[in-house]
Amino acid sequence: MRKLLFVFCYLISLYHLSAQEMPRILSLREQAQVQDRWLKNRCQTLLPEIMRREGIDMWLVIGREYNEDPVLRSFLPATWLSARRTTMLLIYDPGKGAPLEMLACARYDIGENFKKAWDPEQEPDQWKRLVKLIEERNPKKIAVNVSENYGHADGLSAYHDQQLKKYLPRNLQERLVSAERIAVGWLETRTEEELATYAQICRIAHLIIAEGLSEKVITPGVTTTDDVVWYYRERIRDLGLIAWFQPTCDVQRNDPAATEQNRSFANKPNAAIIQPGDLVHIDFGIVYLGLHTDTQENAYILKPNEKEAPAYLRAAYAKGLRLMDILTAEYQTGRNGNQMLANTLSKAKAEGLQPQIYSHPVGLNGHAAGPAIGMWDMQNGVPGTGEYPLFPNTAYAIELNNRVFLPEWNKEVRIMLEENAVFDGKRVYYLDGRQKELFLVPRVRKEMGE
Repeated sequence: MRKLLFVFCYLISLYHLSAQEMPRILSLREQAQVQDRWLKNRCQTLLPEIMRREGIDMWLVIGREYNEDPVLRSFLPATWLSARRTTMLLIYDPGKGAPLEMLACARYDIGENFKKAWDPEQEPDQWKRLVKLIEERNPKKIAVNVSENYGHADGLSAYHDQQLKKYLPRNLQERLVSAERIAVGWLETRTEEELATYAQICRIAHLIIAEGLSEKVITPGVTTTDDVVWYYRERIRDLGLIAWFQPTCDVQRNDPAATEQNRSFANKPNAAIIQPGDLVHIDFGIVYLGLHTDTQENAYILKPNEKEAPAYLRAAYAKGLRLMDILTAEYQTGRNGNQMLANTLSKAKAEGLQPQIYSHPVGLNGHAAGPAIGMWDMQNGVPGTGEYPLFPNTAYAIELNNRVFLPEWNKEVRIMLEENAVFDGKRVYYLDGRQKELFLVPRVRKEMGE
């Protein structure tokens, strides 16, 4: 009878593991339709706002096949997997509330948003035609993607920079300015439509993570951390999604010889066989509909006769959550990343925590444009990107760790956490919540009786 009861409880546990069904992943055709709709909306509503906020009336985005400007990629239709030949986009704000002019100095329209403005039969030289388009509009400022601080905004190649200055008359050369602020604003800001779907993208990521940190994947004493990593890679591929970085899986344990808690983030964790009593941590990110997730979550491997993680590990995990709360309370429009970092570290240390903050924007890139809030090796502030201010409707990976000394292990553990959140101008909210308790492996142990 007890054996039958065990089997019954085991089957029930597997049911609960799959009870949260994976949302339907759109077909590639459906994804393209959604992304093109989003792009059209962004061009019509968000782009004018960003350009006017930064006082720029003309923005040139120039790139070519196999060397696409990061911003250029964000303007391409979903069915364009790269630029074609040399692609020149000209965005002009005529002012007085009129719609933006969005032109392609190219042989063809660039999707719905950029209309063809070059006929090679009338003017064989593409650069001369670009200069003519600029002269006809006589802009006050001509923004180009050259940036000291952001790779996202530094996509104008050396050759194209030379060509532009070769063809532009001197009076127009004097109007060239960096497009850093509009490029970052364009890339970092999420529309209402995007945010509505972003929550479900994070839900998908959470469900995949939960699968990997369960008895579906982990057999204590058998499964290695590398097995978990490659499960994630295969699972992501099978769902038709993309991993934007190789996942990592590491363990901390009550073993004097185990020193994972001291590993530099410059190095990957060593492979290990997952054992009962281990604290397992993963770092994981997917791309879906052009939006990226970046998540770190944790599990405890139950020992025989255990039904929950030890109280000291639960308490250590709670301190990590507290550090997240201190950080997200610092989000305020106009405050820069370095200010948020300094305030968070000061307040956390005053509470007796041992924090390390390295949070970053997330969106069209995994490490996206926007204010850097610390880096793991820059806890006194980040030059350049840490000085950029916070704007509403921007998304972040709330990424950090807190060290806690465990007398039971006679050493520290490092509670490493990361969840995706949005700052709406007033508050920070998590797109699909956050992990508030350690996953238990196996889950079945919680549901079984004596």
